[in-house]
Amino acid sequence: MDTFSHRLVIIFFFLSSVSNVFGSNICTSRGVTTCQQCLAVHPSCAWCSQKEFGKGGSSLSRCDLKQNLLDAGCSQAALEFPSSILTIQEDALLSDKGTADNVIQIKPQKLHMVLRPGDAKHFTVSVKQVEDYPVDLYYLMDLSFSMNDDLARLKTLGNELAIVMGRTTSNLRMGFGAFVDKTMSPYMTIFPPEAIENPCFGTHEKCVAQFGFKNVLSLTKKVSRFTEEVGKQQVSRNRDGPEGGFDAVMQAVVCKDKIGWRPDASHLLVFTTDAKTHIALDGRIAGIVQPNDGQCYLDDDNSYNKSTVLDYPSLGLMTEKMSENNINLIFAVTSYVKPLYEEYSKLIPGTTVGTLSDDSGNVIQLIEKAYAKIRSKVELDLLGVPEELNLSFNATCLNGEVIHGLKSCSGLKIGDTVSFSVEAHLRGCPKEKSRTFTIKPRGFRNSLEVTVDFACSCDCDTKAEANSAHCSNGNGTYECGVCQCHKGRLGPQCECSVEDYRPSDDVNCISNPKARICSGRGNCLCGQCSCHANEFGLVWGKYCECDDFNCPRFKGAQCSDNGKCSCGFCQCNSGWKGENCNCTTRKDTCMSSMGLLCSGRGNCECGECQCTQPGAYGATCEKCPTCPGACTIKQACVECQHFQRGQYIEDNSCSRICKNEIQVVDELAPPEKNAAVCSYRDENNCVVRFQYYEDDSGKSILSVVKEPECPEGPNVLVVLMAVTGAILLLGLVGLLIWKLLITIHDRREFAKFEEERAKAKWDTANNPLYKGATSTFTNVAYRGN
Repeated sequence: MDTFSHRLVIIFFFLSSVSNVFGSNICTSRGVTTCQQCLAVHPSCAWCSQKEFGKGGSSLSRCDLKQNLLDAGCSQAALEFPSSILTIQEDALLSDKGTADNVIQIKPQKLHMVLRPGDAKHFTVSVKQVEDYPVDLYYLMDLSFSMNDDLARLKTLGNELAIVMGRTTSNLRMGFGAFVDKTMSPYMTIFPPEAIENPCFGTHEKCVAQFGFKNVLSLTKKVSRFTEEVGKQQVSRNRDGPEGGFDAVMQAVVCKDKIGWRPDASHLLVFTTDAKTHIALDGRIAGIVQPNDGQCYLDDDNSYNKSTVLDYPSLGLMTEKMSENNINLIFAVTSYVKPLYEEYSKLIPGTTVGTLSDDSGNVIQLIEKAYAKIRSKVELDLLGVPEELNLSFNATCLNGEVIHGLKSCSGLKIGDTVSFSVEAHLRGCPKEKSRTFTIKPRGFRNSLEVTVDFACSCDCDTKAEANSAHCSNGNGTYECGVCQCHKGRLGPQCECSVEDYRPSDDVNCISNPKARICSGRGNCLCGQCSCHANEFGLVWGKYCECDDFNCPRFKGAQCSDNGKCSCGFCQCNSGWKGENCNCTTRKDTCMSSMGLLCSGRGNCECGECQCTQPGAYGATCEKCPTCPGACTIKQACVECQHFQRGQYIEDNSCSRICKNEIQVVDELAPPEKNAAVCSYRDENNCVVRFQYYEDDSGKSILSVVKEPECPEGPNVLVVLMAVTGAILLLGLVGLLIWKLLITIHDRREFAKFEEERAKAKWDTANNPLYKGATSTFTNVAYRGN
């Protein structure tokens, strides 16, 4: 049982207990009179269409909790209680490589749901950035006169571009297109007549005639063809400063067959210029009033033939067509116009902006970096979602961390898989009985198709009897066990006319003894309340107790203008919650530049960060100079922004994470208020010192000492002399120690000798060492007489 179902059971039993104690619950308290209204009150409400139901007790309501109706005698067959159901219809496994015949990057692929008002279902969407995915790269270049040096440089870069892109895909196709501006005044020079064919007339230069857009080379695997066609191009010249680039972008996007976009490839559209561009309504300067319709108008020569007929496209139309055709737009523009295109990028989802050098020499690195950035992010687009259906997302990105309220993941690598938990909640009933919408990762071909059947009507509605005999001889329609009376008729069986009045019937129009008849907002006719019309809105209910204009307000607006009022309760629109619908359910507004919810220092409440970490402040709690670890976080930004090294450089996340302004100084100034003074040792064992603070405008500033403090290198001569001196000193010390030890040893031996001599005692009468001078020998051979 999922979490929502578990909660629903708890609510059901709670409401049942309340009903038993107080005799009223959410189903019986809304004054509904039809089965369809009953189902819209709450998912726990049921309707009894049994004809005889309630005859024994007039206080019984046909709209009640399911168990209450069964206990009151309603048969199971007469019970209207549709349930919400979710069925996965297609759930193929995600692909590992982009070289497969049918690459699948999203799972599941098809869902079917049955939802009743107020109910919700959960499902999980998984998305994978597969390896070696095919790439279609279309290079769209401004060929106005100021781009002459850029064209010359591009003629030499075709092979290198193919080699660089070949590192990420083995299936690359490249194409080339060019644009200038609309071929009419005031965008084009028309005098003298020679300037029409040669816009550079009078400048000693030869230019080709001005054109709007032409598809020079459709997408092809032959890199040599790209180099060959680019080599044939010449620049043109237009009259005004802005170019007609967005005309070209629109045609490159929608002319799928002419350009050659493959359905199973990543589509990169590289837009290079050094100038501003015309946008929608600029065509009125030339008398062009027909809006751009987003259709393909390339003729047999692959040239745009509606340049002088249709206005420039709007940003909204470009966004729509790019999403339909899975195009990733890369603005490669010079620093002069980069701020303008960064603003365009904020309004056109899925675009990236890079700074182009004066001669486009860095365009290959720019494209490589932009493509890596595109592949490092997954963001879900929603197409065709009905207004009454509220979709909430929780993203599970890297390391299994769940980020609430987010439908995108960044910082990914090729081969990573991310998932999104989706809750589909039906707030009301659309006019249609069924709708299909799409969840699609931006720039991906694959998508999830979701079909929703709205369980807003009752089966018994199909058995309605118009002018039924059950309703006082045809004075109403018998529908789901009750009579829907014709105009001017009242009563359970439409037995009374509005002209009839009996004071004895007033008791049936009072909710309790102290209450006013029909809550003071209606007349009691035939024992039934006929509610008055009200200039503020509708009044209804058994006792006229309900209306659509008395609900909680916020800043003077009922339901904060973010929901509908129904019988004193706000039914919030998609993306809003709370008693008065003033609390947004969005979480993306709380995401920091590092992809953390409130920078990990607070909670996201109603779309705003409530910082819980002492010292943290800012829209996403990103500013906290005194927080533990602030120096560590900024250290990585110093490494990538000032020294162009480190982890953020390796994973191309420096520009995304580090938004600080770097100030290089010779020495740090006295610390500002709330400033953090930091230092660390780099990879060369040098000490880097920097200071981090927020200025009065709230801008984050890093002051970095220009040169790290590195230890000085050794003096060779000093070291040599020191080593030599040390050796001599050690030798001398060794000799002295040896001499000292010998001396000590000799003295000990001499002392021992003296001691032994003193102890010796000699015999003075007989010297054992004395020998006499006379020696006597015996002759052994002598024989005497």
